[in-house]
Amino acid sequence: MSEVSIRTVHDVAGLGAVSAYFGEVWQTPRTAPPYPAEVLCSLVHTGGAVHVAHRGERLAGASVAVFGPGGDVYSLVAAADQGLGLAVKQAQRAWALESGARTMRWTFDPLVGRNARFNLAKLGAVGTEYVVDFYGPMSDGVNGGDESDRLTATWDLAAPGRPYDPGDREGAPVTHRAPDDGPLARRDLAGRHIWCRVPDDVVKLRAADPELALRWRRAVREVFTEAFAQGFRATGMSRDGWYTLTRETEGDA
Repeated sequence: MSEVSIRTVHDVAGLGAVSAYFGEVWQTPRTAPPYPAEVLCSLVHTGGAVHVAHRGERLAGASVAVFGPGGDVYSLVAAADQGLGLAVKQAQRAWALESGARTMRWTFDPLVGRNARFNLAKLGAVGTEYVVDFYGPMSDGVNGGDESDRLTATWDLAAPGRPYDPGDREGAPVTHRAPDDGPLARRDLAGRHIWCRVPDDVVKLRAADPELALRWRRAVREVFTEAFAQGFRATGMSRDGWYTLTRETEGDA
């Protein structure tokens, strides 16, 4: 297997390659990448960082981070070939810590279960905010035809990977039904945990049946917005596609 290297880039040619890579990932026209090279140049010039990962000579991952209010870091975008996501995110983390930040935030599609598992279970971030239709209508090849709800991930850079309590999902009553008529959400009687299921592969579902994908979007949205209004946060994601939402009770650390 080719050797993997990760570094920051600042030159116009390198940033142009990153812009083109993001265009391939999000399936946008070559003339309309999601992050034009000139935008990336401006972000680097103002103190942000663009990291790239290479397998040998091939660009296989990239990320963009900038400083936000309060000196924390906001990860604008990150994408990588399978097996490189953790390395790219850890490179962002190292840069942020060296720059004095202690927290990193980013948004992701809550219906994409594999991303939720990576962010919440592998990195140890917490879903702290649910935003309805964050970007408005999107026309790229991955998100087109859907509403752009996003979950904000907040990552404690000093203590990544904190464990979470998954609770007893199977013993909890069903509170909502999914578009496939299976259970969508369960809630324990103590009011400490809610579990919410997402479709197996929403990207494939959007392509095959956009109306059904939209029904999933709105069903999951209902569960999350109700839960977050009651003080719950997303603390984990199981391998079989169930979020764990947790509410701290009095006396919790």
